[in-house]
Amino acid sequence: MYQMLDPHELVVFITGATSGFGEATARRFAQAGAKVIATGRRRERLEALQAELGAENCHIAELDVSDNAAIEAVVNALPAGFAHVNVVVANAGLALGLAPAHETDLSDWQTMIDTNVTGLVQTVRALLPGMIERGEGHIVTMGSVASDYPYPGGNVYAATKAFVKQFALALRADINGKNVRVTNIEPGMTETEFSVVRFEGDQQAADKVYEGMTPMTAEDIAESIFWVTTLPRHFNVNRLQMMPVAQAFSPFAVHRGE
Repeated sequence: MYQMLDPHELVVFITGATSGFGEATARRFAQAGAKVIATGRRRERLEALQAELGAENCHIAELDVSDNAAIEAVVNALPAGFAHVNVVVANAGLALGLAPAHETDLSDWQTMIDTNVTGLVQTVRALLPGMIERGEGHIVTMGSVASDYPYPGGNVYAATKAFVKQFALALRADINGKNVRVTNIEPGMTETEFSVVRFEGDQQAADKVYEGMTPMTAEDIAESIFWVTTLPRHFNVNRLQMMPVAQAFSPFAVHRGE
């Protein structure tokens, strides 16, 4: 019989757990019996999540992943029942704006780099040594189809996700033989707060992105993360890319002058 891992044996550290993929992933693991460490910048949302899931299953910590000292402090202060992290879901990330490169706000680019790149690698670096020492674990990075298929206005966002993809693959090369798995999750169109953030709170603009089609949900992505991390330990999914049925690939854009 094919034996999946017992979620009760998992201690899952999740960044960006105050909404979207991170929040749904925290619920999926906690409801299956795993211990969850939910982190994010919005304390009130973390407290609500902990109240829902129970403090015995869910430890929370307010955290901005762009602050490396804060990450280390959170990791070093984990209580005994949550200290031996063996799944890391480096989920915190965002997109800001859709302006072309020559018109964008440079601060938006920097924020995306600070969160999607710097925050992700700092999270991994803080937790990977413990998994190496204990001889088992799983790093899950949050990529995007944008890492393979760029689109107008995606510029730095797409570049950050290309970095994440290559970083995850390079991690696999570095830790071969250490019994630690690495998976890059690469979703397409998924309706969460992602587009609301991208359009600076404009719900109407965010809704228009998904108009007339059925996007994936945060729960779809959480289920994918749960699946890859509960597969038998000899099995590693390097990359998992998914799109809603209504999304596919466009022809090359060609500008035709007069």
